[in-house]
Amino acid sequence: MRKLLLALTAVCGLYLLAGGRGAGQKIELPALHQIKEVTLSPSYSCRPDEEFAKGYEQTALFLSDFSRRRNGPDLLFNGACRSEDYFQVETAGDDMSLIADLGADVRLEDLSAIRAFNLERVHSYPAYSKFSQVAKVEAGHTYAVLLNSSEKRGLFVFTVAEHVPNKLARLRYAVKAYQVTQGGQVSSPGFSWDQRNGG
Repeated sequence: MRKLLLALTAVCGLYLLAGGRGAGQKIELPALHQIKEVTLSPSYSCRPDEEFAKGYEQTALFLSDFSRRRNGPDLLFNGACRSEDYFQVETAGDDMSLIADLGADVRLEDLSAIRAFNLERVHSYPAYSKFSQVAKVEAGHTYAVLLNSSEKRGLFVFTVAEHVPNKLARLRYAVKAYQVTQGGQVSSPGFSWDQRNGG
């Protein structure tokens, strides 16, 4: 009986170390440096009460199936009805993700990972990106998101192609780095500090 108990404990321990994934279950990670589009709608806090029971639905961006299964969005389009919309990147638990508004007229195609932290690549303190927990939604502005939690980390950039207050935010985005750290480390291949984005 004791041997059986030890064997079961060992199997459960290995399962937990693997992040609760079965041996054949593969994590689908986002491709890097490819521009994609998504429409987030409506703003999360401007929905009827009955819709909150349905979860995030189309109000949030999930970059991987891992984020979706954990119900931990990588970006949330938020804002109460008739108030200012904002992007939120820390949504639960030990999430310490941050977002920076890089400004207007910044082409997504020209952004690399290094430029997300310092757009002009000059050593001048005003030139360094200013990261915070939330950022106001501004049409035509480009943002950088630094993902940071015990389960995942990464970097992605996006531009607001269209914004209708409380109704929708249409985004063009590209992932620069993405890593799932729970139960080992799995990364999207192809990280580069300098590579720009393409279709």
